[in-house]
Amino acid sequence: MVAPLKVGIAGLGTVGAEVVRLIETQARVLAGRSGRGIRVVAVTARSKAKKRSIDLRGVEWAKDPLALATHPEVDCFVELMGGAGDPALSAVEAALNAGKSVVTANKALLAKHGIKLAKSAEKHGGALNFEAAVGAAIPVIKTLREGLAGTGINRVYGILNGTCNYILTRMEQEGLSFAECLKDAQRLGYAEANPSFDVDGHDTAQKLSILASLAFGTKVAQSAVYVEGISSIAPEDLRAADDLGYRLKLLGVAVRTAKGIEQRVHPTMVPKSSSIAQVMGVTNAVTIDGEGIPPITLVGPGAGGAATASAVVADIADVARGIRANPFGRPIAHLCDTKKAPMERHEGGYYIRLLARDFPGTAAAIATRLAEQKISIESIVQRHPNGGAAPADGKAVPVPVILITYATHEDAVRRALAAVQKDKVISGRPQVIRIEKN
Repeated sequence: MVAPLKVGIAGLGTVGAEVVRLIETQARVLAGRSGRGIRVVAVTARSKAKKRSIDLRGVEWAKDPLALATHPEVDCFVELMGGAGDPALSAVEAALNAGKSVVTANKALLAKHGIKLAKSAEKHGGALNFEAAVGAAIPVIKTLREGLAGTGINRVYGILNGTCNYILTRMEQEGLSFAECLKDAQRLGYAEANPSFDVDGHDTAQKLSILASLAFGTKVAQSAVYVEGISSIAPEDLRAADDLGYRLKLLGVAVRTAKGIEQRVHPTMVPKSSSIAQVMGVTNAVTIDGEGIPPITLVGPGAGGAATASAVVADIADVARGIRANPFGRPIAHLCDTKKAPMERHEGGYYIRLLARDFPGTAAAIATRLAEQKISIESIVQRHPNGGAAPADGKAVPVPVILITYATHEDAVRRALAAVQKDKVISGRPQVIRIEKN
């Protein structure tokens, strides 16, 4: 008989409690799939007195995460506390240095310290598994690290934050403003009281840095990701996208280019015909473009206690099986340094919304400035207020003009729009959104 895998869990919030419950209720299934039993032997959390809907009788309570990580009876340390620093960092380091395996859902920890932790796992022989850190129940980590190990990856991109996707979905379907949808997302528990980490794109950036490492063999570096959020998106952008055959999503995109690996997070127009355009609400999705195969899109719940816990338990089962994959798909010595790609070099199509002043010569001035930068226009839409009727007071009002460009460079777009603003033929700042083709 093979001895059971003894698990210690640090953090008994929604996810941690669900992991304990799954290990107990799925004990027979897990043992059958893993070839050995899995048993929770010790736990720790900020409050021992808190009422929880799990049975912890017979489970030891460690005094703190570090004590649990170095507990002699624990084979696999499960970190579900969160945060890029201590106590999570010191506890995970201690467990790996002791030769134990670690399972975590902590994207912030991996985005900041992933390479250092992977080195320790490699040196001391333990596993470092983190399927739940990106996309929760979507098995994108295993897909990139193991399922596509023999495939060259050209691009990986996706909807990696359910809060942002929920907000953009509501804005599109109901014509509401960003502020209205955000307030409702907070009421429903989809957004935090301080939502900036999600809506400003930083959550997506952490997850993208992990995916880029797995896809392209780069060292995890959140600092290498260009980031924009969704707070500038207006209902008119979503209406225009719909009219033009696009849908607006906050995407994380990592792509191989002639100048290196480009990593970026920003609002993006995607064709309605694409798989990722169909993903609505709080659902997440990741598309992988590999050499010699059609694009693969993985869709599923990207957050939530049950979804995250299922990925954590799957990682624990891999430890029980004796699987020890390189955390980021390659030996640490084979991972390359990566730098933030200047967005000025980005090449692609653009959606541009301008408020053009309604007087003769405006359209010609805009066209001239675009032509100077060799920017070709695929389509142009002019939306006259009130159906083109003259305003009652006789005063001219700015006319929304929407441009879709063919592929061009971002620095050309910026130079052209700066010149247009200098010409004083538009009001306010132009809205610029990148287009991601299938």
